[in-house]
Amino acid sequence: MDNAEVELLAQTLRKTMTSTASGAALDAALAGLGWAELLAEFPEVAVPTVFRLLGETGGHAAVLNDVVLAAAGRPGGGTARLPYTGGSWVVWERGAAATGRTLDEDLPLRPVPADGREPALELPLRPDSTGASVPLAAGRRAVGWWLLGSGHAMLGLARTHALDRVQFGRPLAAFQAVRHRLAETLVALEGAEAALSAAGDDLGSLLAKAAAGQAALTAARHCQQVLGGIGFTAEHPLHRHVRRAIVLDGLLGSARELTREAGALVRAKGTAPRLVQL
Repeated sequence: MDNAEVELLAQTLRKTMTSTASGAALDAALAGLGWAELLAEFPEVAVPTVFRLLGETGGHAAVLNDVVLAAAGRPGGGTARLPYTGGSWVVWERGAAATGRTLDEDLPLRPVPADGREPALELPLRPDSTGASVPLAAGRRAVGWWLLGSGHAMLGLARTHALDRVQFGRPLAAFQAVRHRLAETLVALEGAEAALSAAGDDLGSLLAKAAAGQAALTAARHCQQVLGGIGFTAEHPLHRHVRRAIVLDGLLGSARELTREAGALVRAKGTAPRLVQL
C-alpha cells in the first residue's frame, strides 16, 4: 500500500470509530471494512493504523484476539487467554457484553483462572526457554500502538486546554512549566513510536511495549497536571484515556515488569543485541 492508500484507510477507519459504538458494533463495522483481509495481507499497515486509532478515538474492539490468533497461524474470530500484569490471565470477550467481573467498566476484559480451565482458545502466549513467542510479540506491538494512540489523545486534550485557558492574563501555554510537561510527553511518545516502528523480534517487541506503556503513563501524569481539576471530572474525556492507559499498560506485561524481564534476558545472555541498525 502506498502513502495515499494508507491515508485514505486511516480516514475511513477514524470516521468509522468515531461514528460507531464500541464493542460488538465496532467489531462488525471493522469486519465490514475488511479487517481480516487487511490483517492477513498487510499486517505492517493494519496493526499500527487500527490500534493507534483505537487509542486516539477512545474506542475499543476485540481485534487484539485476531492479531495473536493470526500470529499463531489460527483463524480469526475467536478469543485467546492473554497474560496480564501480576501473573494473572484475562480474556477479551467478543460479541455481547462481558459476563461477570471485568477489569474496567468500559472494556470487556474479564479475568480468568491461570490454570486454563476456561473455554477460551489456548495459545502459546507464554515465552519459551529462549524468551520467544511470536503471538506474544505480535500482541505486544499491537497493544503498544494502542497505548501510543491514547497518549497522543491525552496530549491533544492538554494542548488544547493550555492554548484556550487564560491565567493571570496569559494563556497557560505561555508558562514554561506547562511547556516542559507537554514537551516531555511528546518526547516520550516519539521515542515509543520509534521503538514500535523498529520492533521485529521478541526482545524488540517487549521493549517497544514497555516504552509505549511508560510513555502513556507519562502522558497521563503530565496532562492531568496541565488540565488541573477539570481533568478529574466526568465531564472531561481525559479520565477515560487515563483509565484506558492504566489498563492497557498491564495487558501482556506492564512497563515495569517488561523492563525487568528485558534486563534478566540480557544478563542471562551476557550481551546486549543491536535492536536497530543505525
